[in-house]
Amino acid sequence: MKNHIGKMIILVNDYEEASNFYEKNFGFKRNYDVTTNVGQRFLQIGSGDPNSTGLWFIMADGKGQRDNVGKQTNGQPAMVIYTSSLDDLYQQIKGNNVIINVAPVNTPDYKYFHCLDLYGNEIIVVELNAL
Repeated sequence: MKNHIGKMIILVNDYEEASNFYEKNFGFKRNYDVTTNVGQRFLQIGSGDPNSTGLWFIMADGKGQRDNVGKQTNGQPAMVIYTSSLDDLYQQIKGNNVIINVAPVNTPDYKYFHCLDLYGNEIIVVELNAL
């Protein structure tokens, strides 16, 4: 048996602003974007390969869900994004005025920084020496 992680789900207030944030800052693309005949939208972004790990955006519905947008992990990081060039990505994100809450750290095996998405979800960005 072989198992793998498919997608993670992020509650959002607006599909377009969430998609634009991740496209602009991380270069992600829309892997899947369909609205059903009853008006329910399914929007998934990622590296461009629909079979790779990606993010499903789910529109927050009702006060309870709206109150939890950006707080789904209760203050813990929501995701890790790997990059082949941490320095370039850091400069791009910083230039887009994304909040950096942990400045770049270099270790012998990896480099990383933490930033927040447009809703306050914490993202850890990592470059492994092996990448």
